[in-house]
Amino acid sequence: MSTDKPAFASSADLGEKTISFDEIGQGIYAYTAEGDPNTGVVVGDESVLVFDAQATPKMAETVIERVRRITVKPISHVVLSHYHAVRVLGAPAYGAREIVASDVAREMIVERGEQDKASEIGRFPRLFQGADSIRPGLTWPTMTFSDTASIWLGKREVRLMKLGRGHTAGDIVAWIPDAEVSFAGDLVEYGATPYCGDAHFEDWPTTLDHLSALGSVAMVPGRGSALTDAAMVADGISGTRAFLSDLYDAVKQNAGAGRSLRETFERVHAVLKPGYGDWVIFEHCLPFNVSRAYDEANGLDHPRIWTDERDRQMWIDLRG
Repeated sequence: MSTDKPAFASSADLGEKTISFDEIGQGIYAYTAEGDPNTGVVVGDESVLVFDAQATPKMAETVIERVRRITVKPISHVVLSHYHAVRVLGAPAYGAREIVASDVAREMIVERGEQDKASEIGRFPRLFQGADSIRPGLTWPTMTFSDTASIWLGKREVRLMKLGRGHTAGDIVAWIPDAEVSFAGDLVEYGATPYCGDAHFEDWPTTLDHLSALGSVAMVPGRGSALTDAAMVADGISGTRAFLSDLYDAVKQNAGAGRSLRETFERVHAVLKPGYGDWVIFEHCLPFNVSRAYDEANGLDHPRIWTDERDRQMWIDLRG
């Protein structure tokens, strides 16, 4: 297959990934799978919290099975870092009494959840193994908040915070104060390409500043290996920031020169591939990323809704 005409998104990515389940703080675990979406787990003295649910109930069972290796305590809370289907549709499998998200994330489910579900399944079918296990309809939070919320797993606090717009308008992070560990969702990636199809490029760096100010000694990023010390955390944040800056600066330069989206994509691809081409899902993400950055550079603050039809037409326009 030619590298300049790849298969649509990640539709050709069928290889299985090796799962890791690592303790990165006392009673705090990172479920990772070689660049596939990550899940964070916090074990309290009374119950367990899961951060990001996986894409289907069947895939959530792989998380539950590993949780059951370390504790029999009930999973009381599932926290959704944002609204994307790959993060939320597995939530019912956990049997949690609360599914938690930001109020903005809930608004985005209302606005574009159905379209996103169809879009994501089409882009990356391997991540939706057992799609027939997804309940009809969408996953809805049972609890939402605006800025901060504390969940107590007995005496252990998990603090949820909306630090600003970034990967989406509704991203939240989790902070476990007694261990100084954070779960960043897709605000931070490590060796994996940030997906920016719903992004706010002007805001995202400031949001990363707020996240960095927490002083995490370990972190679960949205994709990539667990960050197990402060130096790795700093590297994950700075790498994400560099990618966003390099991408958006290049798009703004080309959009400002009046170049078409297609020409802008080709030029930005040439600029970014030497430095980032070996990051996971680079070829998948870049057309979506450039499309959104081009819109924002031209003054569109509210991201347009991605549908399966729009995805495929954009791919033909930019990669065909």
